[in-house]
Amino acid sequence: MKHSFDEEYDRRGTNSVKWEFAQEGEDLLNVEFTDRFFGPNRALPMWVADMDFRCPEPVVEALIARAEHGIYGYSAPTDDLLHSVVNWMERRHGWDIDSEWICITPGVVPALNMLVRTFTTQGNKVLVQPPVYYPFYGAVENNSSQLIFNPLILENGVYRMDLEDLESKCRDAEVVMAILCSPHNPVGRVWSRDELVKFGEICIENNVLVVTDEIHGDLIYHDQEFTPFAKISDTFAQNSIVCTAPSKTFNLAGLHTSSIIIPNPDLRNRFEATLQSNGLFGINAFGAVALQAAYDHEEEWLEEVLQYVEGNFEYLKAYVAENIPQIEVIQPEGTYLVWLDCRKLQLERKELKRLIFEQAKVYLDDGFIFGPEGEGFERINIACPRKVLEEALDRIRQAISRLPESN
Repeated sequence: MKHSFDEEYDRRGTNSVKWEFAQEGEDLLNVEFTDRFFGPNRALPMWVADMDFRCPEPVVEALIARAEHGIYGYSAPTDDLLHSVVNWMERRHGWDIDSEWICITPGVVPALNMLVRTFTTQGNKVLVQPPVYYPFYGAVENNSSQLIFNPLILENGVYRMDLEDLESKCRDAEVVMAILCSPHNPVGRVWSRDELVKFGEICIENNVLVVTDEIHGDLIYHDQEFTPFAKISDTFAQNSIVCTAPSKTFNLAGLHTSSIIIPNPDLRNRFEATLQSNGLFGINAFGAVALQAAYDHEEEWLEEVLQYVEGNFEYLKAYVAENIPQIEVIQPEGTYLVWLDCRKLQLERKELKRLIFEQAKVYLDDGFIFGPEGEGFERINIACPRKVLEEALDRIRQAISRLPESN
């Protein structure tokens, strides 16, 4: 392997949300500074989707060169930048897109909020599939729309869509949008083409616009295949909006640069009007440089990250099976996030949180924040040096062994 991902970097003093703050509940703005957790009492943060790997060196070098210029005025997307996105989609996913389809936004979550604001009115309903990435809930509720739920079904350790329930929910004329998480966060499913076709056909038949969050679409395990939703057919493309970014792929989240791909010109014009009405234009000067350097030069780095993450997962799966039988690991097909079923511990949500965070000193995302269907689960981020993962799992094992019923 050309690149090494075993080195642990000290992220103190970088305003790192992952390492220097603790989030309280589902409120993204309610955070607590965690400096007291460093040193001998440090907590191991394995929650937010942020890798602990140094970015590819050509990206770092491109950012340094841009910084050394010394002038950081307003920046706008160039044709070269847009073609970097176009070429990445073609090379990585075999999806032929037009540069005119791309709207640049300062992140997928802000875009989701603005998409709900653009394409729904007060009283409309937006369908989501819990347990699901919790900012979906805020994007809907913060913009005067109502949530409607099409929960996933867990059978024999594998999640699937409840298509019968989906069809029933979509018949409601007030359901005008569905937010699809593909690959799914937190359960790690990479939806098959057949599943996506069935989902899309139901939405089209019922005039439901599909907004698909594909930000983890580059992070696919070697035996799986990712299908961009809008690639399936022109009919699907005209009824969908695809949200993507290099942020998860190359660990660039702090540069706030995402691509919202909208093939339908009417939908695109309406969304662009919302961007203008919110005073959003241009692009982050450093985000532009990083996006282009990553998409143009760093596919080899990504392949090695995926290999390392899969190795981390195999270690986690074997360790849990041998040492923590009370936890069931849900097999991911994509993402560097793993969904852990802790229900056999029979702990209430506060007790489980206390066990993991206060006793084990490991900071995971509590399953219940992804919806009631996540009660009793935890989400762990395994994009870290293996020694950090080893220490975290051993801490969790020891904490569980001290439970009364474990003795």
